[in-house]
Amino acid sequence: MFRRFYIAIASLMLICPVLAQEVEVGAVHTEEYMPLLRGQRVAVLANHTAMYSAEEHIVDMMHREGVNLVGIFAPEHGFRGSVEAGVEVEDGVDSRTGVAILSLYNGNTQRPSDEVMRSIDVLVVDMQDVGLRFYTYYISMLRLMDACADFGCRVVVLDRPNPNGHYVDGPILDMKYKSGVGWLPIPVVHGLTMGEIATMAVGEGWAKPVSLTVIKCRNYDHATHYELPIAPSPNLPTQHSIYLYPSTCLFEGTIMSMGRGTDSPFEIYGHPDMRDKEFSFRPMPNSGSQTPPHCGEVCYGEDLRGIADEEVWREGINLDYVVESYHNLGIGDKFFKPMFEKLIGVGWVREMIIEGYTAQEIESRWKDDVERFKEQRRCYLLYDE
Repeated sequence: MFRRFYIAIASLMLICPVLAQEVEVGAVHTEEYMPLLRGQRVAVLANHTAMYSAEEHIVDMMHREGVNLVGIFAPEHGFRGSVEAGVEVEDGVDSRTGVAILSLYNGNTQRPSDEVMRSIDVLVVDMQDVGLRFYTYYISMLRLMDACADFGCRVVVLDRPNPNGHYVDGPILDMKYKSGVGWLPIPVVHGLTMGEIATMAVGEGWAKPVSLTVIKCRNYDHATHYELPIAPSPNLPTQHSIYLYPSTCLFEGTIMSMGRGTDSPFEIYGHPDMRDKEFSFRPMPNSGSQTPPHCGEVCYGEDLRGIADEEVWREGINLDYVVESYHNLGIGDKFFKPMFEKLIGVGWVREMIIEGYTAQEIESRWKDDVERFKEQRRCYLLYDE
């Protein structure tokens, strides 16, 4: 069973020692967006995280309020968020509302058909992102935004806080590595909400010009540490896993296990041949991963669950995990898979690891890129830094 966040919706903590105000997500401000939906044919890009309240999903609320819902677009992991990473999501019908579910992650289409797009006047986007370039929800949004631009549809983004929105880190994507896990020339940790990504993509010409409205969060800025009320995907079951994800997801581009098939994905990592490590685990099929790397094998490695959140925030992307594992196994370039470049976004990180540079030396190379991006994004920020 996945551990769940049993905290009230939109609860948060702040770094500064002041009384925290409750964050209000865009979805709760119906007075700002419901007038845009009345009398319109409305489609929704959403998943299980799109909660209007602690008890009611945004789609259920719209259906109850008589909005003319003509379709639900499902991203990776599906509309109800139960499909493991990379697995195709099938079309279907939402049993609660009877609205058609149209997958954007079925291996065949990257955007809806012309017939579907002609049936839509307004697209509402509501998904909880985690603020990383290789987390695919923003890519689904941008593909649909381009389709809306082609057919004159309005886009309304119901914004939600970014749990990794307090910093920017990592190299900017070299667009020759553009893929389904990296779509824009932005750092690995971009520090933007979904509404800010949408705004910046249009402003920078990365997405087609489209009529865009963002319903902002309240009581939120980029210094806010927002704890998610619902796990955003099956293999990010805890807040701590979300904080470690920028570093440990890089193991997806190697021969290592990153903990899929355990109850602590992205909080532990290892390999069967790292015998000098005391910590061990055995990946097995579970609801989050039916075929985890090194399934059934004892993996030896590191347990990161004891690292304090504050330390993870302070370090940002920690390349030491990958560099140390590379040297431990001693198999050279066989340690890496082609996915590594798609995740880290550039070719020179692998090269520098192989050449023997330290993690700190490699990380220092992308610092100037981070500063340039922070300046580039400034005019698109919807919340204070």
